[in-house]
Amino acid sequence: MMASDLTIWLVIVTLGVGTFLLRWSFLGAIGTRQLPSWAQRALRYTAVAVLPALVAPLVVWPAATGGQPDPARLTAAGVTLVVGYLTRNLLYAVIAGMVTLFGTLYLWA
Repeated sequence: MMASDLTIWLVIVTLGVGTFLLRWSFLGAIGTRQLPSWAQRALRYTAVAVLPALVAPLVVWPAATGGQPDPARLTAAGVTLVVGYLTRNLLYAVIAGMVTLFGTLYLWA
């Protein structure tokens, strides 16, 4: 069953207003206040937690292989972790992972 144009636009506007209010609650309402130290400590690790949460499913259950883990992606993820840990440099880690992924896909294909 197809949704009407009015329903689609209502969903879009509602989601837009909800997103705005959610962001405003942090930036507008409490943006000028000092956050408690426990909140600052917790927010410090947000970016570090989000990136692995986005990448892990693509490594473990990649859509390119029908959801089956494959050695190329697992190897590239491992190399990325090792290079990132040893160099403490995000750019080196990403480049090493990309080279490893494309290299292993080329060699094993």
